[in-house]
Amino acid sequence: MRGLPALEGLARVPSFGDLPPSERQRGAFDSFVRACEGDPELELGFVCRLDRNFPAVRTSSGLYRAEHAERIFKGDLERPAVGDWVVLRRPETHDVALIEEVLPREQALVRWRGSQRGDLQVLAANVELVLIAQPLGREALSLNRIARSAVVAADSGAEIAVLLTKADRAASPLALGRDVASVRALLGGGVRVLALAALAAGERGDVDLDALADATAQAGGHFGLSSVRELVAPGSTALVLGESGAGKSTLLNALLGEEALETSCVRRADDAGRHTTVARRMVKVPDAGVIIDCPGLRNLPLVGHEHGLEKVFGEVAARAWECRFRDCTHHGEPGCALAEAADAGEVDPLRLEAYVALADEMRRHASSLDPDVAL
Repeated sequence: MRGLPALEGLARVPSFGDLPPSERQRGAFDSFVRACEGDPELELGFVCRLDRNFPAVRTSSGLYRAEHAERIFKGDLERPAVGDWVVLRRPETHDVALIEEVLPREQALVRWRGSQRGDLQVLAANVELVLIAQPLGREALSLNRIARSAVVAADSGAEIAVLLTKADRAASPLALGRDVASVRALLGGGVRVLALAALAAGERGDVDLDALADATAQAGGHFGLSSVRELVAPGSTALVLGESGAGKSTLLNALLGEEALETSCVRRADDAGRHTTVARRMVKVPDAGVIIDCPGLRNLPLVGHEHGLEKVFGEVAARAWECRFRDCTHHGEPGCALAEAADAGEVDPLRLEAYVALADEMRRHASSLDPDVAL
């Protein structure tokens, strides 16, 4: 396919044995093959890369560029995302393979991406862990961005960890410790918070990495690449979610031990990132599992993620159900259980503020954008 990178040039693509399908996915494939009377052209595979919506699929026999079969291309069937297990047909008379069916997903990371009702995008499928990357630098740490990313990730059913990247740019070890503590207070102590330096020891003489590691540990966090590697076990799939310039590709290069993925510098004028990653792609990390790198997301609006909100802010959501009115907005209505809990010191103020702000946003979007709310 013209303009797409050659398959033999793709860096660190997982092998077929690196990712096992679930029993449900294997059963769905076997059923499809039986319905096709054992057609020998059919293979089980997973989508390991998307370049401008053109998939690359890994099967037990190799790595193939694929197109969508007509029933997917012209029908209402779900198109595959990176991480999807699919039924692949490799006809002898066709120069590329055809994706015939997307097999059942165990998880799907979905976001709203447009201005129209139901304009949803599946970022990746069958992801067990979402690594929320948030860079440190000139601007204050965006707890709002971390909170909304956590809600989207939790809504998919994935586990969550937060990566504070470019920790060597923190104002001081004390400031880094405060940021780690703030994230843990926001999301709860059960969510792992990792701080990562963009530079190795000795690359910047004015940065004391040992002091940064100590401050991170004292705040209840973890420091360094080894902590990331421990989270992504062999046979598992994680996705790095963050804005452009958050250091996602830099992180993966460090884990791979080589400059396999292109990176770019942030703009000096505003410390903002530039889009470097243009394809969603899987990479196999040595002595660990698979991580999906995807283009940075400038914004991450919340539409229809109420389940994720309840999972991230469980104790706050539970108290909200005790409000006198079902449509309570928690902004001064009589009988508001959250106001009563706040006055009594029974909910964390940071978590309460985040919950109310995100609930307000989803309430605004529900009638106009949520595809599951009737007009």
